[in-house]
Amino acid sequence: MRLFFIKPACGFLLLVSVHAFAAQPAPLQQSNMSLNLANALVEATMSACHAQGRSAVAAVIDRGGHLLSLQRDDSVGPHNTDAAVKKAFTALSSKTPSRIFAENARKNPESNNLNTIDSLLLIGGGVPVKVGAEVIGAIGVGGAGGSIIDESCALQAIDKVLGASK
Repeated sequence: MRLFFIKPACGFLLLVSVHAFAAQPAPLQQSNMSLNLANALVEATMSACHAQGRSAVAAVIDRGGHLLSLQRDDSVGPHNTDAAVKKAFTALSSKTPSRIFAENARKNPESNNLNTIDSLLLIGGGVPVKVGAEVIGAIGVGGAGGSIIDESCALQAIDKVLGASK
């Protein structure tokens, strides 16, 4: 009869000891987009668009979705500013270019309602910015003449500014 009480007691002690050795809460150590990096990416994005004879708006957000840097050419419509920010947010949220995210959403019937989320924009032109495998922010481009061109300007900027560290 004693063995009957020993087994539950051993199980309880084992459970208590597992919790005692569990990891203690600690702050995360994460890379993030700096203002200097955001400004460099916006400048490089605008330069890439201008080299193709295109006007554009470029927005860079940090890993938390906060706008850090934005430039808009004089000839670009004001709606493109909001679009660029939303494209960047979509790329950040999905950790994938917004064009690919939009294509995947259109193919999946369960994703039909994603277009009802105000902060997302399901068209191309948003690209996540990565350092290694870690997404530290995103670039959104609008008004350059279509989502492929918008995305191309952002990718060229990332390559120019971050090169192999992306």
